[in-house]
This record gives sequence, structure tokens and C-alpha cells, in this order.
Amino acid sequence: MNQGNSPYPILIADNGQRQLSLVDGNCWTVGRGDDNQFVVKDRSISRNHAIIQYTDAGDHFLIDLGSSNGTFVNGRRVNIPVTIKDGDTVTFGQTEFAFHCPRSTEGTFAEDTEGTLDGTVTSILHLRKLMSVMVVDMRNFTILTRQTNENLLSEVMSTWFRNAGAIIRTRGSWVDKYIGDALMALWFHNGETVTKQEMMNIFLALDDLNQMTKELSQHYPLPFELRIGAGINTGHAMIGNAGSGDQPDYTALGDTVNAAFRLESITKELNAEVAIGAATYRYLAPLLGKHRVFKEFSVELKGYDIPAIVHATNFAPLNAFLQLANPAESSQVSLPQPETGLIQKSS
Repeated sequence: MNQGNSPYPILIADNGQRQLSLVDGNCWTVGRGDDNQFVVKDRSISRNHAIIQYTDAGDHFLIDLGSSNGTFVNGRRVNIPVTIKDGDTVTFGQTEFAFHCPRSTEGTFAEDTEGTLDGTVTSILHLRKLMSVMVVDMRNFTILTRQTNENLLSEVMSTWFRNAGAIIRTRGSWVDKYIGDALMALWFHNGETVTKQEMMNIFLALDDLNQMTKELSQHYPLPFELRIGAGINTGHAMIGNAGSGDQPDYTALGDTVNAAFRLESITKELNAEVAIGAATYRYLAPLLGKHRVFKEFSVELKGYDIPAIVHATNFAPLNAFLQLANPAESSQVSLPQPETGLIQKSS
């Protein structure tokens, strides 16, 4: 098939090169399963491994879907959506693609887009995926803004967000959104189940975030100790590009995401620091065993017609359980020195 000026990846295999066409639609999935546009029968590749997404700005984004053996661009593992360009080498598991993307002056793609109220074009979300969503919020932030110097507050929050991003990447995810004094992180699950290790990584990340927040309080002369609250929910959501042509925004949307925000909000009413949904607890329960870390509540979440089953706890019992379950994984978060030279809390 003559590709003309259409972008395409070339699969580099032991028996030669096989050309795979990116000409039908604007989103292509790669994986071992037969439900993908590009099916690669390699045991190192996950059933649903990654997405290649074309935007109306002419860019191609590569999104790893929480694969077991990772996605690499030019030898570097990628955990967040990245742009791939002509000549890049993309590796799924142990299989390499050479990405060939000649620039076209003609519209060669049948774009799947819809208009917005302001006339811009937004790509439709494309893939329904099982995921866990974590929402973490800084407690009493409004009071903190009133009682803290602006320069100091800016440095504290910049440090917190920077460290939070590093922690979450270490635990196999990325920060999908920074929203005021909160963040949202996603963990994609391969197939239709969640492994024990995946679930453990999520809660180890949360424990790391709490430990980092405590340490941050000791670094700066703040009016009170920094505290966080969190909501975690597991379920299906749609993922893809929800942004406009020149500002792609890869994110997750749906009830699973909305509920994670509601779970974080309900922690205050439950006098708790962590609240998780029923599905998350179901996947976590085999790890908990006989440890009674969470309490069960029936609550009314904002925007929901029927009561929801929620499991809530505080960081102290959660940390105690994680220490027993993962003695070698005890949180050892080291904070960088302040960048702007502001006065730290005296020892």
C-alpha cells in the first residue's frame, strides 16, 4: 500500500520490516489482544499496551496504558503522554517500531472530531479503560493562604507539587491534573483486573505523599502542620485527548473520576484522611487480610441519587499496615533544598 505523505510506523522484526498504516481515524491502539488496531503477538507486550493519538494540530501522542513491560521512546521509558516525531524509535515491551512521519500539506486524516461552543475542534475520547484514580488535596489551604507570606507559600506548594510528581512517577503513574491545591493521578490496569502489586503501589504512593508532606512542614516556618486528604476510586473511564487542536489535553473522564473527587471531599465528614470506593476496597481486601485498617460507611455523595459504600481510614493505621506488608518499602522521602533561599524552620 502506497502511504504517500501519511504517517506510519514501521515494525522492525527479526524477519524483516512490516509497515503499519496510520491512515484510518485518529486513534490507534497497540497490544497483544485481538481488539487492537495493531496486534503484535509478543509475550512482552500487554493485551492493551499503548495508544497512538493524532491531534488536529498535526501531532502524534503516545500514551502507555499501564503496560507490564513498559513503552520506550529512543530508549527512555515513558509514563506520561509524549509527542513522537519522525525518526523516533518506539519500543513496546521488546518489539521496536521506527516511526516515520513525513509532513503533509494535504489533509490525509479522517479526523474524528466535534466542535465546541467557541468554534474550536476537540478530539473525541476514544478508549474505555480500567483504572484507579487518586485525588489528593491539601487540607486547610484557604487558612494557610491567609496566614502565610505569598513568596513562602509559593515555594512550599511548588516543592510539594514537584515532590508529589516524582513520588507518583516512581510508583508507576503520573499526575494527570494539578488543580489549585489538589492533584489527580491515574493508574491504568492491564485487562479487566487489578493485580496485588498494582494496588500496593497506589497505597505506597499515597503513604509516600503523606510522609513527604509531613517532612515539608518541618522545612518551613508555617503556622500549622501541612496535612492532606485523599480519595481513591477504581473503575472504567474514557481516556484520550479532550483538548483543542493546539492544546491537547490527555485525561480521563467519567463517573469513576468524578467519584474519586467526591470520595476525597467526604473524608472531612467522616473524620478521616483517606476514603476509597467499594471496587478499590474489593481489590485491596486480599492484601489487607485480617488487618482492620478501614471502616465501612454508607454515605450520600454529592451528585449521586443512592447511598454509596465507602471505606475510610487515617494515615496512621494505613502506614502501620504498609510497614508490615512491605518492610523494605518504608517511606524514605528526601526533600530538595529550597530553590529561592527562603528562611526555613529553625531546628
